[in-house]
Amino acid sequence: MIFQKKEYTNMQKLFYINIRLILWLCLLFAFACVGCKRSQEQPRMAVIVSTLNNPWFVVLGETAAEKARELGYEATIFDSQNNTSKEAEHFENVIAAGYNAILFNPTDADGSISNVLRAKKANIPVFCMDREINDKDAATSQILSDSYGGCVKIGEYFVRNLNEKGKYVEILGLVGDNNTWNRSYGFHSVVDVFPELEMVAQQTADFDRNKAMDVMESILQANPDIDAVFCGNDAMAMGAYQALLAAGKSGSVQVYGFDGARDVIQSIAEGKIMATGMQYPKLMAKKSAEMAHRYLQGNRDFDARIPVAVDLVTQENVEKFQAFGKANDNE
Repeated sequence: MIFQKKEYTNMQKLFYINIRLILWLCLLFAFACVGCKRSQEQPRMAVIVSTLNNPWFVVLGETAAEKARELGYEATIFDSQNNTSKEAEHFENVIAAGYNAILFNPTDADGSISNVLRAKKANIPVFCMDREINDKDAATSQILSDSYGGCVKIGEYFVRNLNEKGKYVEILGLVGDNNTWNRSYGFHSVVDVFPELEMVAQQTADFDRNKAMDVMESILQANPDIDAVFCGNDAMAMGAYQALLAAGKSGSVQVYGFDGARDVIQSIAEGKIMATGMQYPKLMAKKSAEMAHRYLQGNRDFDARIPVAVDLVTQENVEKFQAFGKANDNE
């Protein structure tokens, strides 16, 4: 059998040439689209929070992420579960993924420094919210509640309500968090002036409600005749109150907290809790996102440490407040 070479007409040749040209143009267009997508990729902010097992930090994290999105960023919340190792993993992932900024609620004043420095080395600005780290140069800025000043106010109210005498207990938060000690020092700067006010026990409960309940139950066994308990946050105040309620002492032992959480504001209104210090997590979260946005727009003028005032909430003025803010704050 003899095979003959196939001859194409000029029209057929032109057709195949045009097909090849169209295919090349399609490929070039696809590559151009990919490049365009990359150049227009939405900038991202990471929100790394110490724990989401506490309503206060949930509000802090969600508000920060919401504000970042409002400003045009993709935002993701990471839960460190009060674990510095988990926090380090989040930083590694965020840096590797190329996030543009980090809104950060540290787990430990000293243990978190290395994570912030790692981000700084990668040219990713870090803005600390509520909790601070013991390095004034690592983070771009730190916006923090005035825990010391807030607890001076609580201490003054505490002294007045106890008529300058009585036995009391203090339940501390996380020992590695500066807020724990700033609150304790502020409280004691007032209370320790009065010699007839005796602290019969001081224990930690890691800012955790269930741990505080267990701690309070244990303390009551050795000290059944106390007059008051000061707790470093509202979750622990509610845990202590539950223990006192179970022991039949909720009516005779005054409970003081710190945060401005919903259940404590309600309990103050009902006469169950004496007072708390109102922090403003929404304000701190929004300001942090706004500062990060300004940084990414080219602004480099930030204070290293920005304090936020804390208000005293009591049974006399509780109607002026709501959970995590003032009653007239509609945000």
